[in-house]
This record gives sequence, C-alpha cells and structure tokens, in this order.
Amino acid sequence: MKTHLYFNLMERLFGYLVKGNIPHQSESSAPAPTSEKKRTVNVNRANEVRPRGESRDSAGFDDDDGWVTVAVSVLRIVACFLSMMVTTFVWAVIMVLLLPWPYERIKQGNLYGHVTGRMLMWILGNPIKLEGMEFSNTRGIYICNHASPLDVFLVMWLIPTGTVGIAKKEIIWYPLFGQLYVLANHLRIDRSNPAAAIKSIKEISRVLVKKELSLIIFPEGTRSKSGRLLPFKKGFVHIALQSKLPIVPMVFTGTHLAWKKNSLRVRPAPLTVKFLPPIKTDDWVEDRVSEYVEMVHNIYVENLPESQKPLISEGTEIAKKTNL
Repeated sequence: MKTHLYFNLMERLFGYLVKGNIPHQSESSAPAPTSEKKRTVNVNRANEVRPRGESRDSAGFDDDDGWVTVAVSVLRIVACFLSMMVTTFVWAVIMVLLLPWPYERIKQGNLYGHVTGRMLMWILGNPIKLEGMEFSNTRGIYICNHASPLDVFLVMWLIPTGTVGIAKKEIIWYPLFGQLYVLANHLRIDRSNPAAAIKSIKEISRVLVKKELSLIIFPEGTRSKSGRLLPFKKGFVHIALQSKLPIVPMVFTGTHLAWKKNSLRVRPAPLTVKFLPPIKTDDWVEDRVSEYVEMVHNIYVENLPESQKPLISEGTEIAKKTNL
C-alpha cells in the first residue's frame, strides 16, 4: 500500500513534465480536428523566420554548418548527457529501494523514461509532430523503426506505463544506464544463441500475459545506417503469436536526418511520430510467421517517406542474417 501511494506521489510530482506543456512549446496554427479518432500534437515548433546565414535544407528544414551552430549542437548533446546521468542516478537509487517490488520497478522505469525522454527532446529542440496518440495507451507489442539515437529518447518518452523493453544481454555493461535497465526489470535476450533466444521469447510471452504488461521492441534488430527501413526479424511475431497481444506500430520519420550515427551534430530536422492502429493477432497461426512479418513491414513501407523506404540491395544483405 505504501509503495502504491509512493508511486502515485511520484507520478503527480513529475506529471507537469510528462504530460504538461514544456518551455518553448507552441500549439499548431492549424485548427484542431473535430474528430477524436485522430489527434495530432505539434511540439517544439520551429520559428518560421529564418536567421540570416541559414539556408533551407533539401529535406525541408533550415540548416547551418557554421562553427557557432556546431558548437551549440555539441553543448546540447553534453547537456543531454549530463541531464541523463543525473536522472539515471536518481532513479537508480529509487530502484534499489524498490528491490522487493519488481513490478513497481517497471513502473518507475517507465516514469524515468517519460521524464528523461521528454527532457532530452526539449534540450535538443527539434520540432516534433505526434499523430495517432489515441492508440498510444493500447496494451500491446509496440514496434518502431530505428535509425538514430533520438528513437530511443522518443520511445522512453511516449510508451505507456506498464511497458517493458527487450534488448541484447550486453546492455548491462553500458555505464549506469545498463544497470538501471536491469534494475527496472526490463528483459534481455542472447541473440548469439538461437536456442536460448527462442526460450527467452517463450518466457517473455508468459510474463506479458501473466503480469498484463506491454512490450517495446525494434523489429529491425539494429540501427539503419542510411535511415532506410531494414528487413524485420521474426521475434516480435513469435511473441505476438504466444501472447495474442496486438501489435502497435510506431513510425518515426526525420530522426535519421536530425542525428546521424557517430555524429556530434544535431540538425534541426522536423520529426514525426505516428502511432498506427493496433494490428490484431488473436487469430494468427504459427505456419504463417513469414507472411505476418512481411505484412507488418509493408505497413511501414506505406507510411514512410521515399527517403526512408528500403532499398532492395541493402535489404537483401541484411535479410540473410535475419532469423529471430
């Protein structure tokens, strides 16, 4: 009972950051939709007046590679890192205090993500548009394309409370963040051992059903270097088959332009996160796994811009390594 009250207090304390307005946030100038079936939220909208010296990038945003802009970008990244270290340390202490209550630690891990993810996106300052938010509280298996570190920040911010992540077992060695991941009772899988991975998938499915949890997973299994969609691994379909949970696609656009791999330059590219309607899986059968994977992959292809649609040559090379 005390733990429950503690969690409610923490939710209220940080609610202004998780659900309320954040500094420099402005509403869309377009009229609000009359239907509740589709809600669109604009966050961190870019200033319409372009500063002198900047030019409009071919992708549709103002960009400037001058040393001042690059220096500001580096400072933003450093601020993100320091802020994340502070919140990670604070929540690590909370997790240790909650060791006897493993599923309260999951909720606290989600609260950490809501606060930290939103704070990091505010620091970076990219204009963000959220679509399909009416689907964002569905209990299910959330999947998303992965092309940038920003994807992780967005997932942390937007997934519902009661969601666990699944990552490679080596994540435990990431300083501080990896230990918090384990303390938050999230899941790990040994991708180098197919037999162990299959066993882990069965256990994950059992936990999701028994504890009424949701799951977040990157179905590509790795980050796309080009920003183009890669082939999907089959693990998320196997979990859906065993848990009968719906699949909720999250489509990220623009993140690969905003922060490229191995770069210290965060560009002001506009980002869009679109939650698609849940895909029911309660009538799926084992002998059509590949068909389901292809179907979900095609849904992403239909909802991504041309610059993020997959290339056949790139997909073929990765597909050879695709098993689970």
